[in-house]
Amino acid sequence: MNDLSQALALLARREQELAALHAGHEDWVRAVSHDLRAPLRHITSYAPLLRETLHGAGLQGVDAQEAEQFLGVMEQAARRLGSMLDGTLLMARVLRQRQPLHSVDLAQMAAEVRDALLAAEPADQGQAVQWRLPVAPVLLQADPDLLRQMLRALLDNALKFSRGSSPARIELQAQALPDGGLRWQVQDNGVGFDGARAAQAFGLFQRLHREGEFDGVGVGLALAQAVARRHAAGLALTGTPGQGCTVTVDWPAAPAG
Repeated sequence: MNDLSQALALLARREQELAALHAGHEDWVRAVSHDLRAPLRHITSYAPLLRETLHGAGLQGVDAQEAEQFLGVMEQAARRLGSMLDGTLLMARVLRQRQPLHSVDLAQMAAEVRDALLAAEPADQGQAVQWRLPVAPVLLQADPDLLRQMLRALLDNALKFSRGSSPARIELQAQALPDGGLRWQVQDNGVGFDGARAAQAFGLFQRLHREGEFDGVGVGLALAQAVARRHAAGLALTGTPGQGCTVTVDWPAAPAG
């Protein structure tokens, strides 16, 4: 009985420590969402005013070109920082979100995500993409909101990195695993990457291509990894330069009962 009391007391202390960690995490999220955005707003607001001031001062020639270049870099960096803050907050929401699992049709959700992505694309670019999605329902147990975010990140990446292919091809495949789980893959025929660098791609703000080549700040795969871990799913990335990329997800079987 004494051992049981000690174990319960230890468990209670661990729960208190975990609650304190969660509270600290919430404070950090609030700081990111409010306090850190204030100086960023000043940068983005005052840059155009500084440009007007320089033009009004009659700055010309090389000096004017350099000033414009400096302002352009500053504004670009501010926009990138804003996107990084957005990505950080999105990751924080994913990590703390706890919703019950539901039966979700992966095929239907992928089609919905595809339609949303194409609606935001220029018409000529959207028509140049060949999409291959499952026709029959593909059911799995998941938090629907988190799974949608994961699918959007993976399909958005596939679309972004295959834009230069003619035509671009994006495919979602799914097959049952012997243990009752589901293996599904997102494949594209885009620019690919050096497969030796696959492990680093899942880090927050990590990129496999130069910043000037593609937009984004390196959040999509990190978010997909976080969602996979919340569902005890495995996630792997393979690719070859110039031959596209494949993201493989091993989704666990639904709990018994």
